Amino acid sequence: MNIKRSLVLLFSSYGCFLFGQEKVIDTVYVFDNQMNKVKLFHKVQTITPQDIEKNSTNLSELLRFQTPVYIKENGRGAVSSPSFRGTTAQQTAFVWNGININSNFLGQADVNNISFGGFDQLDVKAGGGSVIYGSGAIGGSIHLNNTLDFNKGFHASLFSEAASFGTFNNLLKGSYSNDKFSFKVSGNYSVSENDYEVEESQNYINRNGEYNNTNFNFSAAYKVAPHHQISWISEFFNGNQNYPVFFESQTKTKYETQNIRSLISWDWTQSKFSNSFKAAYTEENFQYFSDINKSYFSGGSGKNYIVKNDFNYFITPKWNFNLISEFQLNKAEGLKQSQLGDVSRNVGSFAALIRYFTTKDLRFESGIKKDFVEDISSPLLFSFSGKWNAASWYHVNLDFSRNFRYPSFNDLYWQPGGNLNLKPETSYQAEWGNQFKIADVKLSLTPYYIRVYDMIVWQQNGTPYYSATNISNVRSYGLEALLEYSKKIGRHNFQSSLGYSYTKSIDLEKDKQLMYVPLHKFFGNIDYKYDFLRLYVQGLFNGLTYTSSDAKKEASLDPYFVMNAGVSGTFLKNYTIGFKVNNIFDQVYYTMLSYPLPKRNYSVTLNINF
Repeated sequence: MNIKRSLVLLFSSYGCFLFGQEKVIDTVYVFDNQMNKVKLFHKVQTITPQDIEKNSTNLSELLRFQTPVYIKENGRGAVSSPSFRGTTAQQTAFVWNGININSNFLGQADVNNISFGGFDQLDVKAGGGSVIYGSGAIGGSIHLNNTLDFNKGFHASLFSEAASFGTFNNLLKGSYSNDKFSFKVSGNYSVSENDYEVEESQNYINRNGEYNNTNFNFSAAYKVAPHHQISWISEFFNGNQNYPVFFESQTKTKYETQNIRSLISWDWTQSKFSNSFKAAYTEENFQYFSDINKSYFSGGSGKNYIVKNDFNYFITPKWNFNLISEFQLNKAEGLKQSQLGDVSRNVGSFAALIRYFTTKDLRFESGIKKDFVEDISSPLLFSFSGKWNAASWYHVNLDFSRNFRYPSFNDLYWQPGGNLNLKPETSYQAEWGNQFKIADVKLSLTPYYIRVYDMIVWQQNGTPYYSATNISNVRSYGLEALLEYSKKIGRHNFQSSLGYSYTKSIDLEKDKQLMYVPLHKFFGNIDYKYDFLRLYVQGLFNGLTYTSSDAKKEASLDPYFVMNAGVSGTFLKNYTIGFKVNNIFDQVYYTMLSYPLPKRNYSVTLNINF
């Protein structure tokens, strides 16, 4: 197979297309048609559904134990935010099927308000990605992808979990497909009393910590012609979080949110080009109750109307051109006692990428992008990537990019404190990826450097209230390492991984390490499977973490080591029963000051495939 044919095979977002009169081969359709291209030039960690089930309580736990991302959680199940390579939560992009879903209000996503049952595949990409994925993709991006299969017939599955602290998770999925039509539906419900206790932390009780959320997903695709496909997906999420209080005498509060995401795509693929046109609608609604016993609340409603076109063309078998254009209308409305009025803005962008495949082992990608954000002067963005398979045992890639984040609605319009004169945050970054492979062992070493300018911070500037200001410049650098080993002998399967991240992130105004950015993090997984039996162990070490801007050690979070272990057995091919112990050594640990996470706890799972 020549280079052209092999690359068309990889780039086609919904199928494998051969030349001439050869038949179209049915395969998996991924709604984010850029992800396969991204993986050709960048290291992307893909977390499989089997790995997701190891940490099925919530997405925060999954990212904490299986990725280098630091997760700051105000108590289990409460407000949760990520830090990627020493950057802020606003500088991590959450991408749903190719659409950036960071909140227009806060500029970030609450990790615990994303259902683990709302996606089929989780991809974690470190490093900048604003040329393709837009505002906020500075430290990294987390991709929630859905897929559709063809020619698979009917399939259904039920996953159910009962865990400590009155926690129950249930996920039901069903799908049907033939050679032209594919349909999938899923529903997820999670609920927890979440009333854990940590006596060693001043007799802490997670009072008022209960939460519940419901998620429904519907998706379908139809091949209307040999080279044309129409696809659609919609997601509906409803979440309720009570915010923990330290004493019974305190007023109890809660937060409710309702999110809608819907996307329709028309994909046209020929031998030399492909085009994907998408129209999307996303909506976020939230209500904050300052007293759960009273009916009044403050809140907001945000709506986004998005159209996006992705054109991909092979000029020659070695040269590929990609043009991405997008337009968004963002609207937000403050409700009742909210300190935000009715606001809107138009956002447009054009990105062009050129890819050169010198040989099967050497390829380059260069991109440029210009955003047009109403009333905001946005920078010209660029990216360059090169990947060389230098030997069978050594691969290397280089990445340089300029990325940005434009101010959120709260940054601009919140009263008091919003600032209409804010500039967007910009960053320059570089990374050098090295991958070594000897027999069954893989080692990845990636040093990186990020320089962020005009970081937006909220602080008191001689006033009794906080206001948004461009003040901070930040330099982040570090190393990410991942050691992997896999071996199969007969019916024995063994897999293990050990990840390490060193993160130095300095506020250059104060010459101090940023808050909630640990210098050291280790995470590891060991998985053994024999016939119907599966055993796994997870470990996490988190180093000293500062919780104040002046990096005082007395106000820091102590280092900790947490280990989980689980066992499962599959019977009659379709029935799997599992048992898991979290925090085996009963460690007292925090990811957020004053809010300890649970000590030893347990869960039982049942997975049925139909």
